[in-house]
Amino acid sequence: MRSQTPIPQGKYRPALRNGNAIYTAGMTPRRNGVLVMTGQVGPDTPLETLAPAVAQAAQNALAAAQGALEAGERLLGLLSLTVYVNAPAGFQGHSRVADLASQWFYEQLGEGGICPRTAVGVSSLPGDAPVELQTIFLCG
Repeated sequence: MRSQTPIPQGKYRPALRNGNAIYTAGMTPRRNGVLVMTGQVGPDTPLETLAPAVAQAAQNALAAAQGALEAGERLLGLLSLTVYVNAPAGFQGHSRVADLASQWFYEQLGEGGICPRTAVGVSSLPGDAPVELQTIFLCG
């Protein structure tokens, strides 16, 4: 069952296909257009408190990619994952936050959910979101 494609927060497409690759816009943890969590991820932020936000952002990326599929196609896996973490200077836990996203995609897509990835710390994100995910999926 497909989830509803996320509501764009501006003038852009949630996903765009080029051949067998589907590129998603950056996805924040919004449900029905509302962030499920806000604020910076600090060194004392327990990872388990971030898991629902990361899962929502990942679900949004997956739904956006599914919305670009043609009849009879499916997502074969991820080609790339970029995880942006809203964090203060000196934060060093970016890869641990990215691990939450990698685990979620693994649970949804199996081995196809494990891909090259980048984790980046930024000083802010749209709406003060704690994380934003950008993905490239392979379809066929």
